Amino acid sequence: MKPASEKKTALLAPELMARVQKIQLRTNKLVSSALAGAYRSNFRGTGIEFESVRPYQPGDDVRAIDWKVTARVGDAFIKTYVEDRTLILQCLVDTSLSMDFGSREKTKREVAAEVCALLALVAGRNQDQVGLCLFSDQPGLHLAPKKGQHHVLRLIREVVAAPAEGTGSSLTAVLEHQMRHLKRRSLVLVVSDFLTGAEDWSDGMARLARRHDVIAVRVYDALEEELPARGWIGLEELEGGRRIDVDAHSKAVRASWSAAARARREELVTRLRRAGVDLVEVATTGDVSEPIARCFARRAARHGRR
Repeated sequence: MKPASEKKTALLAPELMARVQKIQLRTNKLVSSALAGAYRSNFRGTGIEFESVRPYQPGDDVRAIDWKVTARVGDAFIKTYVEDRTLILQCLVDTSLSMDFGSREKTKREVAAEVCALLALVAGRNQDQVGLCLFSDQPGLHLAPKKGQHHVLRLIREVVAAPAEGTGSSLTAVLEHQMRHLKRRSLVLVVSDFLTGAEDWSDGMARLARRHDVIAVRVYDALEEELPARGWIGLEELEGGRRIDVDAHSKAVRASWSAAARARREELVTRLRRAGVDLVEVATTGDVSEPIARCFARRAARHGRR
């Protein structure tokens, strides 16, 4: 929802670049050695990757014999592997209309861009690649995983500038899309406000989590959680267009509003727990790195890592 007085305006190129640079500066300041170290200890890459084949030597493990090459050549050959410490960080970002809401300095979409930028910069310190997939009611723009500062800047720009489309966000569609296209085990960030209505995406999330390391990042605004006691507030649904006046002076109205927010959150927590997915909650105010660092600390404690 948005204040009824607000008008949606198109971003001009100079405005867009100013916002991208502002996000870049914010996130650069938040990248610390502690956060980078926590990332590295939590996400160690895929283990080993096939390198080549070589002639069998006495003492080699017979389980490593490449039987196809051996049969073709007539001599025994074994497969050799190298340790692969790199990782793919795949960011799935909700760009539906509800993500353009913000009652304070930043919108949920800008916070989503900050979260992705922060993790992309930390991943870059570990020589990891970062990919992006935007979605609303269907999967949208896809950026193949790459490294480098220019790629991070483009990632921020695409999240901020992507047109808000569709009548909501379909998590099911983007999760199915990732199941088909993510071939290598990855760290997948699902960044959304998770205002998906009655859609049941639980099964898709659970199946993706069985193949990849998935973290859900819920972005929320304080006004969505609690109404200030300020009399009548005019609101308009971003995705439905319905306009309503809310009596925020009424304790009963404020209590009902907060209860509905708690119920939405409890349902989300239950679904993610069943899917085996960690949850990070980031508000449109405050430091985006703190909840991410807390999530890394919880994961490290759970897996006995330092």
